[in-house]
Amino acid sequence: MKTSTPAKAIALVAHNDRKNALLEWVKNNREELMKHRLIGTTNTCQLINSVLEMEVESFGHGPEGGDILLAAKILHNEVDKLIFFVDMQSPHGHEHDIQTLIRTAVINNIPIALNPASATLIINE
Repeated sequence: MKTSTPAKAIALVAHNDRKNALLEWVKNNREELMKHRLIGTTNTCQLINSVLEMEVESFGHGPEGGDILLAAKILHNEVDKLIFFVDMQSPHGHEHDIQTLIRTAVINNIPIALNPASATLIINE
């Protein structure tokens, strides 16, 4: 008898130049993602929710502290996996917040995906 896997809390985040890539990835992985609790930064959530008619909970705009709020959620054991499509070719005014988020995930052993290939790997584990 197969037991069902408990739902995971998956955070979805994308820089502006990577939002379309995340949207396409979510569309292609919608069936698997719908089995989990999805959270994310405000603009990313609004895009996914409006285009794909999903219910991703938002918790704050990245440049206005959303990355730090997500790091806090990791510290409170509220996030099981982080999918963050990062724009590595553009500077970001909140670079320290981004590094804090990634560092917090690494220290707390949270799987992180920074591109579509790694995102597919971690949701299918």
